[in-house]
Amino acid sequence: MMITQPALKDRSLLGLKDLSRDEIESILNRAAHWEAQKEKLVPVLESHFVANMFFENSTRTRFSFEMAEKRLGAQVLNFTAAASSVEKGESIYDTVRTLESMGIDGGVIRLKPSGVLQQLAQKVNVPLVNAGDGNNEHPTQALLDLYTMRKAFGELKGLRVSIIGDILHSRVARSNLWALQKFGADVRFCAPQTMQAPELAEHAPYVGLEEALNADVVMMLRVQLERHKHGLITSAEDYREHYGLTEERASRLKPSTIIMHPAPVNRNVEVDDAVVESAASRIFPQMANGVPIRMAVMERAMKL
Repeated sequence: MMITQPALKDRSLLGLKDLSRDEIESILNRAAHWEAQKEKLVPVLESHFVANMFFENSTRTRFSFEMAEKRLGAQVLNFTAAASSVEKGESIYDTVRTLESMGIDGGVIRLKPSGVLQQLAQKVNVPLVNAGDGNNEHPTQALLDLYTMRKAFGELKGLRVSIIGDILHSRVARSNLWALQKFGADVRFCAPQTMQAPELAEHAPYVGLEEALNADVVMMLRVQLERHKHGLITSAEDYREHYGLTEERASRLKPSTIIMHPAPVNRNVEVDDAVVESAASRIFPQMANGVPIRMAVMERAMKL
């Protein structure tokens, strides 16, 4: 039976802002199913071809998707812009259409510009999964974050979640905000004035660091040093002094508080080295949880 175009579109995952709570919960529950499977390979996507199209570097995210896809039995094509004709002027759209023409059944895309992915999704007939687009969203990261929180606390409703760091440039902060609020979590931001996204203030308040540390979940964001070429921060040392999760600050967290970070971590900048490795840290379990989450997402996108 031929799948119609609207059904294909419905199976894309472009963001969490417009995804229902029920859909998000379904993905989380399916990820729990995949995590419980002891088999390394469950070929539900056997004979399916997926292209991981990374027009922006991200080793961890690409490896996590590739592990998830291969555990489901999919045939995986990895595409990076640095080794492609995109560097020579071919448009992102032409590249995606070329791979679609070759017969891929789905695509995972990471892009620098915001808004391009949504336009692409309207022009192609295969489901697309957002692996991070500009400063817009990073839905699978937020899904694995929610999954990590749910495993720690049992449910998300009523959790106080503080997201600390470079909110302005963070797609992780945005996807977490949209998703967590659907479940009744209390989300708050903490950032230097120059790293705040003013348009998000109506959705979650900006608070001082001490208030932010009074939370069930303290999520530190990577200081994207490459984005701060115009004096947004004085130095890594200055950031750590005023906004870093130092050992001293971590010692004052509630015993039940968990510490999260989307990685890669700038150790001894956003989070002190000893705190990354502490019992309260969920940073490496987050990475582990990314595989079952992405298995659930890819199964949802591609299984007929």
